[in-house]
Amino acid sequence: MSQHILLLPGLLNNAELFAAQIPALSAVASVEVGDLTNDDTIGEMATSVLDTAPANRFVLLGLSLGGYVAFEIMRQAPERVTGLVLMDTTARPDTAEASAARETLIELAKTDLNAVTEKLLPRLSHPDKMSLPNVRGVIHSMAESLGEEVFERQQRAIMARPDSRPILKRITCRTLVICGENDLVTPPALSAEISDGIKNAKLEVIHQCGHLSTLDQPEEVNRLLVEWIKDVPC
Repeated sequence: MSQHILLLPGLLNNAELFAAQIPALSAVASVEVGDLTNDDTIGEMATSVLDTAPANRFVLLGLSLGGYVAFEIMRQAPERVTGLVLMDTTARPDTAEASAARETLIELAKTDLNAVTEKLLPRLSHPDKMSLPNVRGVIHSMAESLGEEVFERQQRAIMARPDSRPILKRITCRTLVICGENDLVTPPALSAEISDGIKNAKLEVIHQCGHLSTLDQPEEVNRLLVEWIKDVPC
């Protein structure tokens, strides 16, 4: 296959986040999921992804934390990215309020990671979706698999992430921005800010959908991705 797509998951997420997307995308591209669990900073995560990516050039998709790493890859090696998908993310740095909330969750995770997952669930998923096994069950499964050390490491990387708004105008590749209409973590206005700042960007807002759009509305995400990637130059 000529096209290759690299998927970057969010906080305390792994390949399960894209379980519904991988088969759909495999019909039009070779698919890989990057590992963002071992590094301490967004910059180190980006470098590790670039060092281990099997393809020299690829379509890059980042969701939430994966979006922060995708922005860093666009700083480090924009020539390797043929197309960019930014899902439920923001170009802005962390606020003091958000960082304080993360510190509280880090402390809770040291004794009860399950309680952290339950606390976050209403912010991660649409109210009509969050109790479904393929949403709640997957979110718990990913958290239990990765554990509290990964949670703290990723949270601290997120807290220290740079402001990516200045690089938006430098992104020239074909770009798709996707956001859940009901995303409470990175609301649609933040996705609109990204799409407005990137010359060749298209914004898609998915109805009845929270932050983890690949879980809340997998079929609609698949439709948007497969339709879009076919027009991305290799």
